[in-house]
Amino acid sequence: MKKKKCLVLLPDGIGLRNFAYTSFSEIAKTSELEIEFWNFTPFDLNSMGYTEKKGPKPQVHKLTDVYKNTRKHIELSLNIKRTKNPVYNSYKFPPKRNTINAFIKNAITSVETTLNKSQSGLTRVRSKIVNLEKRTIYYKECLEVLKKEAPAVVFCTNQRPSTAIAPIEAAKSLGIPTVCFIFSWDNLPKATMVVESDYYFVWSKHMKNELLFYYPDIKDNQVIVTGTPQFEGHFNKNRILDKEVFYKEYGLDLNKIYICFSGDDITTSPNDQYYLDHTAKAVKKLNAKGFNIGIIFRRCPVDFSDRYDSVLKEYKDIIIPIAPKWEQSGSMWNAIMPTKADTELLVSTAEYTDLVINVGSSMVFDYVCHDKPCAFINYNTEKRNHPTWNIEHIYKYIHFKSMPDKKAVYWLDSKEDIVAVIEKVITSNNEETVKAAKDWFDVIVNHPKEASQKILDQLEKIAK
Repeated sequence: MKKKKCLVLLPDGIGLRNFAYTSFSEIAKTSELEIEFWNFTPFDLNSMGYTEKKGPKPQVHKLTDVYKNTRKHIELSLNIKRTKNPVYNSYKFPPKRNTINAFIKNAITSVETTLNKSQSGLTRVRSKIVNLEKRTIYYKECLEVLKKEAPAVVFCTNQRPSTAIAPIEAAKSLGIPTVCFIFSWDNLPKATMVVESDYYFVWSKHMKNELLFYYPDIKDNQVIVTGTPQFEGHFNKNRILDKEVFYKEYGLDLNKIYICFSGDDITTSPNDQYYLDHTAKAVKKLNAKGFNIGIIFRRCPVDFSDRYDSVLKEYKDIIIPIAPKWEQSGSMWNAIMPTKADTELLVSTAEYTDLVINVGSSMVFDYVCHDKPCAFINYNTEKRNHPTWNIEHIYKYIHFKSMPDKKAVYWLDSKEDIVAVIEKVITSNNEETVKAAKDWFDVIVNHPKEASQKILDQLEKIAK
């Protein structure tokens, strides 16, 4: 019997990490579906052994991003009204005014946001976005591809990109079932969703409840809990590099204990270099007491700044930078593509370090997969690159409310705490913290080891 075709829509590199570099593709070979990647990224998936159909050149309507921004502002304002919680304002980024074009776009956004600030206004804006995209040549090109390929289902790997609207709307107009994957644990409160599909795959029951809360027009049976393939690599021992190979490749000392400092992007943590400096000073103090500790520095994959350089130079005897194996194919953050090798690098880094330190990152979940703890930085630095940035804003974000127990991480409430926390981590079993982190992980991620299979099972049902 001929298999039904599923087009897996890759509007950007995010989907590569979750669906090309995980067990999803291998498991798919034994499923009832013929998986073909509808690839809108610069990557050549054929050369990597995957079946792909190159998408037409993405060209959204010139007003789509204006209305996308309008939609976001209206959604966030309505969320403030519904919840009486002003934190949603922090998800609104200040408008750029560096060009005439930017000024005009901001003016339109401001007017449209004012005119459509109600729930019915939001519906009008959402319809406007769809109608604008249906008028593009890009939409017509997507229609032609779909007519030729005749898939039984189209599965979009990311709910955020404007470039995914046209292909999904084209599929819907042809009566092809559409599915969208919510790719990150913090996305829904931020009002980042622009793709409107027939079904949505989410990480957990918690995320399902969020989706139904923020988008009340979506019905319960449209939202399916599948888990995410993002963490599957941590449970696959074959993905972990041999310790001696890993240490030799990156110039690590087999006699040292290593911790990881995981960098954030410059918007989330503009003072990150100072936190790395404080961590290095803490390790230096511990080594003076007789410990033998080193730091692996893993920068944020989309941060190519030189802001850490002076710290790395000063503490080159303590800090080993190991850059993520992502490839840059453009200047925008979403043109930075993960590679398959980075999964092995991340998994091995978590396996061979005793602790990860960062500002509120999901790396807490990567590490708990290895029974390792995380420490969240929770203080402001004396030096500041951004005068209005405040660490207190970070942990007020909605996604941190999902933490069932504050003991799920070690809290670094001052730079003086770093020494004590590192020493505690490497001299104790961290049982209480790891247990609380696992409880948090269970809230955020259901089916962490079987997500690929669950996604394929549901796609098969929808395709039928």
